Amino acid sequence: MTKQHFKFNTQYHQFYIEDRGKAEKIKDFWTDEALKSRLALVKGGMAVSTESYGLINGEIEILDTSNTNIDYHKYDHIVEGGISIRSGELQILECPSSHIELSLKVEPGNYRVRIYSSNLASVVNDDGDDYYRIELWKSDEMKGKVLKQYGE
Repeated sequence: MTKQHFKFNTQYHQFYIEDRGKAEKIKDFWTDEALKSRLALVKGGMAVSTESYGLINGEIEILDTSNTNIDYHKYDHIVEGGISIRSGELQILECPSSHIELSLKVEPGNYRVRIYSSNLASVVNDDGDDYYRIELWKSDEMKGKVLKQYGE
């Protein structure tokens, strides 16, 4: 298990998780469904919707298997999707310039990524204490799935 914290500035209420240099660039990946789920999936990457416009705080942890002990009361929104990492390097990038904020070496393969969003209601005028926990484990399941919807 590997766990790292991150803190960086981003814009347009989003950041990216990608296979190093392999994410497909799609002009309009924020579909209505992606906006509602707060996750846009593309080949080799994903965009994560954030409540804050600027400073993003969070952590990422690489697990051996899926976490089956989820405390749903602790988080406002939980979503997951799949990513294929062929380069052996997972990157977290800010928006819009795609500057690399964090890079992790991983075994090449297919992974499931779960994003837990918390403290979303703390955001006022684009600033707050929202927090993003990311879990990653080997899996061939690629489809997006909302486990807890914010605002419902």
